Amino acid sequence: QLQLVESGGGLVQPGGSLRLSCTVPGFKLDNFDVGWFRRAPGKEREGVSCITGSGDNTNYADSVKGRATVSRDSAQNTVYLQMNSLQPEDTALYYCAAGAIQRMCRMRTWEYVYWGQGTQVTVSS
Repeated sequence: QLQLVESGGGLVQPGGSLRLSCTVPGFKLDNFDVGWFRRAPGKEREGVSCITGSGDNTNYADSVKGRATVSRDSAQNTVYLQMNSLQPEDTALYYCAAGAIQRMCRMRTWEYVYWGQGTQVTVSS
Protein backbone atom coordinates (compact mmCIF):
# COMPACT_ATOMS: atom_id res chain seq x y z
CA GLN A 1 0.00 0.00 0.00
CA LEU A 2 1.38 3.34 -1.03
CA GLN A 3 1.66 5.68 1.96
CA LEU A 4 2.62 9.31 1.64
CA VAL A 5 4.58 10.98 4.42
CA GLU A 6 4.34 14.69 5.20
CA SER A 7 6.76 16.71 7.30
CA GLY A 8 7.71 20.30 8.01
CA GLY A 9 4.75 21.49 10.03
CA GLY A 10 5.07 23.31 13.30
CA LEU A 11 4.28 26.42 15.28
CA VAL A 12 5.04 29.70 13.53
CA GLN A 13 4.25 33.33 14.27
CA PRO A 14 1.98 35.35 12.00
CA GLY A 15 3.94 36.53 9.00
CA GLY A 16 6.29 33.58 9.20
CA SER A 17 7.05 30.83 6.69
CA LEU A 18 7.13 27.07 6.55
CA ARG A 19 8.10 24.54 3.92
CA LEU A 20 6.10 21.35 3.95
CA SER A 21 7.48 18.18 2.36
CA CYS A 22 5.74 15.13 0.95
CA THR A 23 7.46 11.91 0.00
CA VAL A 24 6.52 8.28 -0.57
CA PRO A 25 9.04 5.61 0.40
CA GLY A 26 9.50 2.88 -2.18
CA PHE A 27 7.63 4.61 -5.02
CA LYS A 28 8.45 7.30 -7.57
CA LEU A 29 6.42 10.38 -6.83
CA ASP A 30 6.98 11.55 -10.42
CA ASN A 31 4.42 8.97 -11.48
CA PHE A 32 1.65 10.91 -9.75
CA ASP A 33 -0.01 14.27 -9.60
CA VAL A 34 0.30 15.52 -6.02
CA GLY A 35 -2.18 17.70 -4.20
CA TRP A 36 -1.97 19.55 -0.91
CA PHE A 37 -5.07 19.83 1.22
CA ARG A 38 -5.81 21.13 4.70
CA ARG A 39 -8.45 20.74 7.36
CA ALA A 40 -8.91 23.42 9.98
CA PRO A 41 -10.75 22.71 13.23
CA GLY A 42 -14.48 22.68 12.63
CA LYS A 43 -14.12 23.06 8.87
CA GLU A 44 -14.19 20.77 5.88
CA ARG A 45 -11.05 19.70 4.08
CA GLU A 46 -10.08 22.16 1.36
CA GLY A 47 -7.63 22.06 -1.51
CA VAL A 48 -4.55 24.25 -1.19
CA SER A 49 -2.41 23.48 -4.21
CA CYS A 50 -1.45 20.78 -6.70
CA ILE A 51 1.28 19.92 -9.18
CA THR A 52 1.30 17.52 -12.10
CA GLY A 53 3.71 14.61 -12.33
CA SER A 54 5.88 16.46 -14.82
CA GLY A 55 5.80 19.62 -12.71
CA ASP A 56 4.72 21.76 -15.65
CA ASN A 57 1.28 22.62 -14.27
CA THR A 58 0.40 23.93 -10.84
CA ASN A 59 -2.76 25.26 -9.25
CA TYR A 60 -3.53 27.22 -6.08
CA ALA A 61 -6.54 28.03 -3.96
CA ASP A 62 -7.45 31.72 -3.93
CA SER A 63 -6.80 31.78 -0.18
CA VAL A 64 -3.09 31.03 -0.65
CA LYS A 65 -2.38 32.43 -4.11
CA GLY A 66 0.66 34.67 -3.99
CA ARG A 67 1.76 33.20 -0.65
CA ALA A 68 2.31 29.56 -1.59
CA THR A 69 4.60 27.81 -4.04
CA VAL A 70 4.40 24.12 -4.86
CA SER A 71 7.38 22.37 -6.43
CA ARG A 72 8.87 18.94 -6.84
CA ASP A 73 12.38 17.54 -6.70
CA SER A 74 12.66 14.27 -8.59
CA ALA A 75 16.10 13.47 -7.21
CA GLN A 76 14.74 13.76 -3.67
CA ASN A 77 11.43 12.10 -4.61
CA THR A 78 9.72 14.93 -2.78
CA VAL A 79 7.04 17.53 -3.38
CA TYR A 80 7.26 20.77 -1.42
CA LEU A 81 4.75 23.40 -0.40
CA GLN A 82 6.38 26.68 0.56
CA MET A 83 4.01 28.85 2.58
CA ASN A 84 4.86 32.49 3.30
CA SER A 85 3.10 35.30 5.16
CA LEU A 86 1.26 32.74 7.26
CA GLN A 87 -1.79 33.90 9.16
CA PRO A 88 -3.82 32.34 11.98
CA GLU A 89 -6.45 31.26 9.46
CA ASP A 90 -3.82 29.03 7.86
CA THR A 91 -3.79 26.89 11.00
CA ALA A 92 -4.78 23.38 9.95
CA LEU A 93 -3.69 19.81 9.46
CA TYR A 94 -2.02 19.72 6.05
CA TYR A 95 -2.18 16.59 3.92
CA CYS A 96 -0.54 15.59 0.67
CA ALA A 97 -2.21 13.16 -1.69
CA ALA A 98 -1.28 11.39 -4.92
CA GLY A 99 -3.45 10.68 -7.92
CA ALA A 100 -3.31 9.74 -11.58
CA ILE A 101 -1.38 12.04 -13.88
CA GLN A 102 -3.54 14.47 -15.84
CA ARG A 103 -2.81 17.27 -18.26
CA MET A 104 -3.81 19.80 -15.62
CA CYS A 105 -4.06 19.12 -11.91
CA ARG A 106 -7.15 19.95 -9.90
CA MET A 107 -7.69 20.18 -6.15
CA ARG A 108 -10.60 17.77 -6.10
CA THR A 109 -10.27 15.24 -3.32
CA TRP A 110 -11.94 12.43 -5.29
CA GLU A 111 -9.16 12.52 -7.87
CA TYR A 112 -6.55 11.53 -5.29
CA VAL A 113 -6.22 7.93 -4.24
CA TYR A 114 -3.32 7.87 -1.79
CA TRP A 115 -3.12 10.11 1.25
CA GLY A 116 -0.70 10.89 4.03
CA GLN A 117 -1.44 11.24 7.74
CA GLY A 118 -0.93 14.98 7.75
CA THR A 119 1.38 17.50 9.38
CA GLN A 120 0.06 20.16 11.75
CA VAL A 121 0.62 23.84 11.01
CA THR A 122 -0.23 26.26 13.79
CA VAL A 123 0.07 30.01 13.27
CA SER A 124 -0.06 31.90 16.53
CA SER A 125 1.74 34.62 18.43
